[in-house]
Amino acid sequence: MPATLSTSLPATLSERENHVAALREMLRCAQQGRGKLALISGAVAGGKTDLLDTFSGHAIESGALLLEVTGSRAERELPFGLLKKLFDNAAIPPATRAEAARLLDDKDLWATATGRMRMMSDVSSVLLRLAEERTLVLAVDDVHCGDEHSLQFLLHLARRVRQAKVLVVLTESTRLRQDQLTFHAELLRQPNCARLRLHPLTESGTAEMLSGHVSAAVAARLAPECHRVTGGSPLLLRALLEDWRAGGERGESRQRPAPGETFAQAVLDCLHRGEPDILMIARGVAVLGDASSPHFLGRLLDAGVSTVEQGLQDLQQCAILDGTAFREAAARTAVLDAVPAPVLSELHRRAAELLHGDGAAALEVGRHLVAARQEAERWTVPVLREAAEYALVEEDLDFALRCLELAHDACVEGPLRAELKTRMVSVAWRLGPATADGHLPQLATAAANGLVAPRDLAMTVAYLAWSGRLEMAADTLDEVARTMPPGGRGTADPLPGAAVAAAGQWLTMLSPPLRDRVPTAAGAPTAFIGPRDLAGEAYAQSAATLATALGGGCGGRAEIEAERVLQRYHLSDGALQPLVFALLALVYADRLDLALSWCERLLGECAARRVPTWQALLSAVRAEIALRQGDLPVAAHQARSAMARIGAQGWGVGIGLPLATLIQAETGMGRYDEAMALLEQPIPDALFQTLPGLHYLRARGRCHLATGRYHAALGDFTACGELMEAWRLDAPELVPWRLDAAEAWLALGEPKRARALADDQLRRGADRPRLRGTLLLALARTDDLKRRLPALKEAVEILEAGDDRLQLAVALGELGRGYRALGDFNRARMLVRKAWHVAKACGAEPLCRQLIPSHAETGDLVAPAQPGREADPQREVEVLTEAEARVALLAAHGNTNREIASKLFVTVSTVEQHLTRIYRKLKVKRRRDLPAKLSDSALTGTA
Repeated sequence: MPATLSTSLPATLSERENHVAALREMLRCAQQGRGKLALISGAVAGGKTDLLDTFSGHAIESGALLLEVTGSRAERELPFGLLKKLFDNAAIPPATRAEAARLLDDKDLWATATGRMRMMSDVSSVLLRLAEERTLVLAVDDVHCGDEHSLQFLLHLARRVRQAKVLVVLTESTRLRQDQLTFHAELLRQPNCARLRLHPLTESGTAEMLSGHVSAAVAARLAPECHRVTGGSPLLLRALLEDWRAGGERGESRQRPAPGETFAQAVLDCLHRGEPDILMIARGVAVLGDASSPHFLGRLLDAGVSTVEQGLQDLQQCAILDGTAFREAAARTAVLDAVPAPVLSELHRRAAELLHGDGAAALEVGRHLVAARQEAERWTVPVLREAAEYALVEEDLDFALRCLELAHDACVEGPLRAELKTRMVSVAWRLGPATADGHLPQLATAAANGLVAPRDLAMTVAYLAWSGRLEMAADTLDEVARTMPPGGRGTADPLPGAAVAAAGQWLTMLSPPLRDRVPTAAGAPTAFIGPRDLAGEAYAQSAATLATALGGGCGGRAEIEAERVLQRYHLSDGALQPLVFALLALVYADRLDLALSWCERLLGECAARRVPTWQALLSAVRAEIALRQGDLPVAAHQARSAMARIGAQGWGVGIGLPLATLIQAETGMGRYDEAMALLEQPIPDALFQTLPGLHYLRARGRCHLATGRYHAALGDFTACGELMEAWRLDAPELVPWRLDAAEAWLALGEPKRARALADDQLRRGADRPRLRGTLLLALARTDDLKRRLPALKEAVEILEAGDDRLQLAVALGELGRGYRALGDFNRARMLVRKAWHVAKACGAEPLCRQLIPSHAETGDLVAPAQPGREADPQREVEVLTEAEARVALLAAHGNTNREIASKLFVTVSTVEQHLTRIYRKLKVKRRRDLPAKLSDSALTGTA
């Protein structure tokens, strides 16, 4: 029986050392004239060549004559090809090489079996003569790739070396051809043959190998993960370590090695070393993702089940597969990347056909159809549509869009193709409006031709309007209304007419100038009541809700309608824009608390979903809510977040909302350079035909007002008013342009004009608390001191009960200034300090500086400057403390030091000390200069 040096246990590095020791012992026996045969077997890339190379080095050091050769599948059909390469070695004397070459080239001897036997006998005699002088070591790597004649020679030689100084070392794969099985069996029958089996590294063996590169502690920590990735393959483990080192960091400082380029190449090397069908099967498994059905894999590859099963076993042995799937995702990616594009495309196409025929899920079939990158056939259309819907559930928007594009391209012109185009635009719009922009003209044409379903008409118009194609949206609606079937406007078939009304209602709410262009939307916005199953109903109801909010609806009607829309429709229904309208209706109705609650809830729904457009629009509304609450930092953050989620080209007319909010927030925080830079950003021309355009005009005017461009500010506010009056939408809840213009006139020194605008707004009504508080503040600024305080008190009371903290801070500051004018310094100081703290919480640094220029002197009394004006540096009285201000006032009125001390219940020395500080602060030298310095101050009782 042959001596078999093997073990059933997985290998460690010490096992490999034992194999080397066994080979060295066999070499020692050969040197004593007892020839040996060693057969090293193991999986592809299992370390056989490394073991052979290590031993070959020992053989050379021992003085043996080493003849090495490696089998090649390419030379498998060449008779004696392996043997000829064996003799093509410079270590063999030239005469011996010539003799062997003559024998091997004598084709006459090959003709018969007797001739071949005689030739092999002669060649083996040549080798044995070489062994008479030096021990001869024949090392044949990958002997399973050798040609049949060479294998016969090696068997012949094996029978003659028992009494010679010869050691034959062969390596073979565990996968053998039928003709190699005989060779393998005959070889192991030789009594002087030993078999050495190589097994994959265990986890401990992996740790041993790692310890040569990192510390033992790190090796022990990394071993489990490295063993999982490589499956104990030395080739893959070395590649993994090389990728680790190539990462540019020390091994011990990184969390764990990650497969990279070297690992991917090692996987491919592994596959190319094996039989050709191994690569083919690996490609099939990579395409399918799993090889749990060898029968299906065989159908895909047009291969027999036995061949597939053998290939899968080989892939498991070389650690590429773990069970029926790739052990590591990087290995699968490497295989797929290496497949020629036409071959990969055909594999995916065939997989899709087979899976569809077997009744597989549409999503699975669709993934192969998309991966095939081929024109889809007609049978794929329903499959791709279904796959897209399942992909949307899984939030895989890119894949859903690709499915719809393939299905659309496979359809002929007609309603189904238009429906697919509509769905494509809907999905693309979620990813980003710019992605959908290129599809909109075709969609508009399909709608105008009556191919778009009624339920999709409002959405189609909404997308066109968002992109700035307002005229195209109006023309499309007009064409649809003109070409409706006879029953469309009557009761027999209400869907087409209702769809036009819904779309027109929404469009004219967004862009009021189009009211005369969309005849079906004429009349009250709330007149439309569509069927319950009409998707456009969401657009109609949200537009009606917004109209109610801007119409000053009382009794909470706008809030009720807005909440009904928010409760009834969902983001997943494609009702984002109607939901945004409903949120804005709550904002305009001054229900910021409800708007915030709903907005946060909707943002929470988007948090775990890849829907940047949804998140952007909702963040824009959230920013507007924060702005109206006076929370400037949050408003700026949310607006920037919204603008970052969608590229500038994708925002369309919607850019008006977040951009306006951001400009106002930056202005309010005193970041005037940032605000002015935002005004340089390009905006679509159509913006000023929409409601967001009014927001933008106001924001630009507020920025101009804060930076001293009063006439430019007045022009923007007046433009807002002209547009709103022309649109029959003069709603201060949207833009309080009269109050803004009044501030501009005050800054220009025209209080009468400011008063006229405020009175005009008062006559028109100001029922909403926030608006009324702001209006009272504006009226107070244009009134005398006697009538100012009651208006300011009422404004403070109203604003304290509301959400706008910034306007509250302004009102408190104005009220404090009024009390100071009356000489009530304690109350004035309290109110100004409260105003400062509120303004600070709002992030309104300019207002904080107006209220208290130097917060270090927390007792300073400061009168707030007029809106839009910088604080007057000549008003040095504002740096006096309360006690100093009282002393200065009495001194300016002619009281002596003793009289002042008596009135204030302090000592004369204290009065003298106060006056010394007052003179220094006010830069005067004597008492009689005080009245001039205090003439503009509220301490003198004048405004």
